[in-house]
Amino acid sequence: MLYFDHCASTPPYDEVVQTMMEVMKSQFANPSSLHRAGTDADKLIERSRALLAEQLRTTRGNWVFTSGGTESNNLAIKGAARQYAGRGKHLITTQIEHASVYESFAQLEQEGYRVTYLPVSESGHIRLEQLEEALTDETILVSVMHTNNEIGSIQPIEEIGRLLKRYPKTLFHVDAVQSIGKLPVRIEDWGIDLLSASAHKLRGPKGVGFLYVREGVALQPMLTGGTQEFGYRAGTQNVPGIVASAKALRLSIGAMEQRERRMKQLKHKLIQHMDELPELKRNGAEPSASHILHFSYPGMKPEVIIHMLEQHGIMASTKSACSSKDDKPSRVLLAIGASRERAASGVRISFGDEHEERDIDALGAALRHVVKQLKPLERRLT
Repeated sequence: MLYFDHCASTPPYDEVVQTMMEVMKSQFANPSSLHRAGTDADKLIERSRALLAEQLRTTRGNWVFTSGGTESNNLAIKGAARQYAGRGKHLITTQIEHASVYESFAQLEQEGYRVTYLPVSESGHIRLEQLEEALTDETILVSVMHTNNEIGSIQPIEEIGRLLKRYPKTLFHVDAVQSIGKLPVRIEDWGIDLLSASAHKLRGPKGVGFLYVREGVALQPMLTGGTQEFGYRAGTQNVPGIVASAKALRLSIGAMEQRERRMKQLKHKLIQHMDELPELKRNGAEPSASHILHFSYPGMKPEVIIHMLEQHGIMASTKSACSSKDDKPSRVLLAIGASRERAASGVRISFGDEHEERDIDALGAALRHVVKQLKPLERRLT
């Protein structure tokens, strides 16, 4: 089987699996304990934290370990909004954020905050002038994802950070779950105050997330109890997962430039295959991530396409994994102006380190078979 669902999760490095096993066996003590075994475990966490800072070139903030990207997003958004509610209760995000961001803002709206959801173009990008128009003296947080998890559109984070420097009371949060380890991200150079990432998206273990918190930024914690993670996130830390995640990040960053070149070649080759299939409509446009390609087959249910591809040895997905069992049209595709028919038939292909050109050729051949089989049935499966 060929696995083309790297946006949902990635196969861990062998070295990561080995590291996690070794730490689970040797460092089982609670890192908050005062005895030697506890302090040894705590030292591993702090080394991992330092490795994150080194690899991602951050010197003016701290890295908080969480349970994943969803918790990192929730803590950043709700923690900042509630902490700084005295400054104002206006928040800004976009219409195409991941559900963990989108639903966090929906919850804050129920608490009395006012949220502006910026629209995007047909290519899936916000317009800086619309962001600037939306900013007010009451705006305390702007949250914009770097790489969209469905269509791969890359937002102008550097330009947004430059704009927000004129608004010192407004914090800038970036969901970089689909970017860290895959694309260059210059956190402090881009003026980012809060940034979320997830280990299992970069060939690390599930259950570990990262949250960068710039020095001087305070967050109201969601999990209270102990003083772990600078008081932002109570609970015994997942020592094996944290150490293995730091290793995964180091390996991913080290291979990033070479991977990016390969992904561009693979994506270009897949687009060539799709150009021969006019029934398939590509969603989104450049600038976009080289490891993501999204298309629709209007009139067809995406789960039918997914299961047919699987019969040909291909594993792909419909939209984000956390929303894949929801049969509603994609909120992201509707936001870029797609019809409901097109928005209800999206399929996402996301590449990984193991893929070669022959795998893309196999995927292209499978897509041709699927289209050939479904062509007579167009519009009957909706």
